[in-house]
Amino acid sequence: MKIVSLKRLGDIESELKNKYPDLEFSFFKKAEEIPEELKKELDILIGYSSGVDKAFIESCPNLKWIAWYATGVNNLPLEYIKEREIILTNTRGVQAKQLAEFILAFILDDYKKMRTSYINQKEHKYDSTLTGRRLDGEKILFLGTGAIAQRAVKLLSPFDVEIVGVSKSGKEKPGFTETYKIEDLDNVIGEADIVINSLPETQETYHLLNQSHFKKMKDEALFINVGRGTIVAQEDIIEVLKNKLIRHAYLDVFENEPLEADNPLYDLDNVTITAHITGNDVNIKKDATEIFERNLNDFLNKNEVNENRVDLDKGY
Repeated sequence: MKIVSLKRLGDIESELKNKYPDLEFSFFKKAEEIPEELKKELDILIGYSSGVDKAFIESCPNLKWIAWYATGVNNLPLEYIKEREIILTNTRGVQAKQLAEFILAFILDDYKKMRTSYINQKEHKYDSTLTGRRLDGEKILFLGTGAIAQRAVKLLSPFDVEIVGVSKSGKEKPGFTETYKIEDLDNVIGEADIVINSLPETQETYHLLNQSHFKKMKDEALFINVGRGTIVAQEDIIEVLKNKLIRHAYLDVFENEPLEADNPLYDLDNVTITAHITGNDVNIKKDATEIFERNLNDFLNKNEVNENRVDLDKGY
């Protein structure tokens, strides 16, 4: 059986070869480096690469399983993968720790006015009257109640905040004061002091938010997006911030990535931009490979996987 990695995995490469001596492993930096002959023979793809599209998968006639080293799979040709009956797994939950810490960092950066202090420092300005805000008593609304939100809830709970969630099912989740269905979003979004999007990209979440939702939000509301940029159209979020419908936004994801140098968002003073880095983690390769190994053992023995299998109809 031939297993091909779309990423170099460092010391993990020799560990895999030693653990599974009967399997043939090959490691590359990106999809474009994989020889055509190897594509025709490979059984399993692991890792992550923007070069994996329909044409790439078509060139892999023997492909049985893609172990994707990322949570989001919306850029993969899901319909074709389903048609080919290829198993698709992801690393759902692995990046939740890092994303949750970024969410907390964004909130504290904003509430404690760290950005303003840094600007003052650059301008050689000493302002001892600068006054931050406290988190206790604030109401936080999570769009999505999955692994990312649940991990963030654990970090935020000691601050004595009220945490509300909105999801497709509306099912209760530990740590949430209340949970609602997405259909109820209009009724609850105006009550939140902080709105955090952690939803994946699906047909239901594409452009889920529009300017009317931001108009319902509090003028002093903080919006954080670490889910997918397509939750709101680019022109809408730009207009929302230009017109100061909310106080500030922390955006790590965008409808069109990478963000071009002339994008108007760069010129706004009520947005903090990070370059889709909240899921980057030095431990991701190790954690993702551990999921892959557990699934590989089942795949070798039962020709199936049991952990983090993606529902190709739902897209997550």
